[in-house]
Amino acid sequence: METGLLVFQSDFGRFDGAVSAMHGVAATVDPSLRLYEITHQIPQYHIWEASYRLLQTIQYWPPRTVFVSVVDPGVGSERRSVVVETVQGHLIVTPDNGTLTHLKKKGLLKTARLLNAEENRLPNSSESHTFHGRDIYAYTGARLAANAITFEQVGTPVELNSIMELPTKDPTIANGQLIGMIDSIDRPFGNLWTNIDSSLFKQLVEQYGETVHVTISSNGRTIYENPLVFGRSFADLRIGEALVYINSLHNVGIAINQGSFASAYQIGIGTDWTVTMSGIQSPV
Repeated sequence: METGLLVFQSDFGRFDGAVSAMHGVAATVDPSLRLYEITHQIPQYHIWEASYRLLQTIQYWPPRTVFVSVVDPGVGSERRSVVVETVQGHLIVTPDNGTLTHLKKKGLLKTARLLNAEENRLPNSSESHTFHGRDIYAYTGARLAANAITFEQVGTPVELNSIMELPTKDPTIANGQLIGMIDSIDRPFGNLWTNIDSSLFKQLVEQYGETVHVTISSNGRTIYENPLVFGRSFADLRIGEALVYINSLHNVGIAINQGSFASAYQIGIGTDWTVTMSGIQSPV
């Protein structure tokens, strides 16, 4: 059987040999494995962003691709390790610490198993308790991608509803007001990606060129407030002007043409960051 694809994600950065060590483990399992990355630039310990990058990326990879996602501030603790299968047939090897939040919310997880770390661990690594990315996750992911073990062999089944989720807020629309949150920053450009999908947004605005009143607040404090044009792309406005647009995940984005909205207004991500849209007007 042909070996599959193995895709890594972490908050390790590229400053030392951590990523290389995971590649080395995979190559030792099977040197013919095809190794790729989502990113290793997740901000340190930022589980939310790791979760979002999986959602952003995973659907564009073919079935049977194995993902190893390691943003693991609880490494060495009693937190669970899991392997999950998506509805598209991908496998994800990861700590059960909220990394699967966005995929679970979207209904993209099919089945899950606990990862038995005693049976699925790099030989001669039992004395190490701080690099499970190398010793457990990369090793197990490589063996799955190389068909050395099956999904059923990683451990016992667990209910999907037991998979840990980070707190989230669903977007709402009522009385001409649409409320969502900042889900992610589109780095390095600094565009804001909200959790408001295009179909919900278009209940308020249908045509490019219309304007929407946008307020961004954090913990009840208004950070930004202005009317913005709904544009097809950044080039619809002059350089330095802000706009609302539909991003590559079909959600509402907020951007400055050739500038960083996040840096300009010091915007963050997560449930503390609220976006309110209202007051749709037709163009004059």
